[in-house]
Amino acid sequence: MIENPIVEEVRGFRKEHAAAHGHDIRRIAQALREREKRSTRPLLNPGPKYLAPNTSPRAVRSINYELR
Repeated sequence: MIENPIVEEVRGFRKEHAAAHGHDIRRIAQALREREKRSTRPLLNPGPKYLAPNTSPRAVRSINYELR
């Protein structure tokens, strides 16, 4: 695996953050929610992503069959 100093730095911060919260995922998530509340930056919520309808011939045949 290629060593990347930026990736190593991010992993180091992640390890420090996890250790500060006792490696407890609930405490880590709570800390992140609190940090998010204190932030003055706007939060983006793109909303749900909808799947395109299945238009394959097999799907279209089954839909037509159900409509009969």
